[in-house]
Amino acid sequence: MSNKFKIIPLGGLEQIGMNITVFEYGDSIVVVDCGLAFPDDDMLGVDLVVPDVSYLKENIAKVKGFFITHGHEDHIGALPYVLPDVNVPIYGTKLTLGIISHKLEEHGLLETTDLRLVTFGDVVDAGSLSVEFIRTNHSISDSAALAIHSPAGVVLHTGDFKVDFTPVFGDAIDLQRFGELGREGLLALLADSTNATKPGMTMSERTVGKTFDTIFSDNINYRIIVATFASNVDRVQQIINSAHKFGRKVVIEGRSMVNYIKTAAELGYLNLHDGILIDTEEMASYPPEKLVIITTGSQGESMAALSRMAASLHKKVSIGPGDVVIFSSTPIPGNEKNVSKVINELSIKGAKVIFQDTHVSGHACQEELKIIYTLLKPMYSIPIHGEYRHRSAQKEIAVSLGMDKEKVIMLKSGDVLELSKEKAVISTHVAAKQRLVDGLGVGDIGNAVLRDRQYLSENGLVVVSMAVFEGSDVLANGPELLTKGFVYVKESETLLEEAKFVANEAFEYSMAHGYTDMNRVKNEIKQALADFFWKSMKRRPMILAVILTV
Repeated sequence: MSNKFKIIPLGGLEQIGMNITVFEYGDSIVVVDCGLAFPDDDMLGVDLVVPDVSYLKENIAKVKGFFITHGHEDHIGALPYVLPDVNVPIYGTKLTLGIISHKLEEHGLLETTDLRLVTFGDVVDAGSLSVEFIRTNHSISDSAALAIHSPAGVVLHTGDFKVDFTPVFGDAIDLQRFGELGREGLLALLADSTNATKPGMTMSERTVGKTFDTIFSDNINYRIIVATFASNVDRVQQIINSAHKFGRKVVIEGRSMVNYIKTAAELGYLNLHDGILIDTEEMASYPPEKLVIITTGSQGESMAALSRMAASLHKKVSIGPGDVVIFSSTPIPGNEKNVSKVINELSIKGAKVIFQDTHVSGHACQEELKIIYTLLKPMYSIPIHGEYRHRSAQKEIAVSLGMDKEKVIMLKSGDVLELSKEKAVISTHVAAKQRLVDGLGVGDIGNAVLRDRQYLSENGLVVVSMAVFEGSDVLANGPELLTKGFVYVKESETLLEEAKFVANEAFEYSMAHGYTDMNRVKNEIKQALADFFWKSMKRRPMILAVILTV
């Protein structure tokens, strides 16, 4: 049995999201995080993207558990899709496990899952490995860095983090423990790269609270609607604090927002001032200027509450000139168009839209990364969490601090890095493909299906159908044409009649040449129609031929 220390990222290196990393030594595997990603624009019809865990399934006897850094979707969202195949204990801090519990309950997996609560400073035995939870700061409370202890050395995984000396809830990041690990000697650092391209330090979450107070003070005669990430519990707390200070009632809109706030409040991570929350149905009892609505939809998601309000599709909230709408987030790359669309729709309705200075990042900028590197003094650096440009920027930071550039290792998902104090070698590669979630189907959508969907979206569909008398070459009915997304039928009747004639000729040609294989006949008809449409319109719709026997 190999006693080499292996680090195997299964996601989180080519994109923002789908974070999952495997650490292996001898007969033991620990898995840090299990997140999802949201589909790219060309993934038509796909709801979510989750990691390929084939390697874990193949080595299930070694897997000691999932160790979760914090409760964001890109770190926990894939658990319901992975646990049926890899049902091992899940370790996390209080709020993190609370959010996971609610998610598993929705998927009917709570009763069959082993959730194990840890506190900061705990060290969990995991066979040949042990995992230490260290307090960090992020845009959600109870975030942790994980120190993985092995006979080969200690590796630190930061999770998503920033250095916040004045967090809204809880204590500041445990830089003292980081320094101790650095003095003891750290084998490798896997650090968050999300903001590695940005100079300076990330501002404290508390600064947003002051901004909210100013906005509330400047808009005392208007209803205020705030859109933010449901998981940003500290942000929600500051909105509630400002509402309380200015004598407003708070309404929560959006299913995920309701779920996160309920969980955080039950676990003591939200201070809900007495009587401050009211139901949507109670809004009519209060003047608009005494209301604050906290809602999902800060990324312009089409089905989120704010988007439905902007499109006049929300059943209970209508937007008008008396509203101030605050976007308390920065658009995730790729969401800019959706956010602009919602802002335009809100503006058309007369709402005042505010989206500057109402958000701070939860990720470390360059100066914070320098602090972490200086404290930890890692032998090796393995930048994680981000696209290549983000990770490359972290490499430049490490090198600027004196690290040998050969010891900053840029991995790809699926790479197997064998690590020791003597050397670091990418020895092989394991399966690390994306698995696509479409409705209830997981992994049953592949590249071929996506190509078909893309082709259909660009070119449309033509179905040609006909019926043949059994045992003869005589048509009983047809050809008939059905089109979807190809032409407007009422204005293309001549074209479609000519297409029917072409299909009929192709059928008669096939019969005259003695074709008995109906698949060959269908291909002849499809090819004839494809040539006809290209010559007539320079278009190539997807063509399906259906021949029935009667």
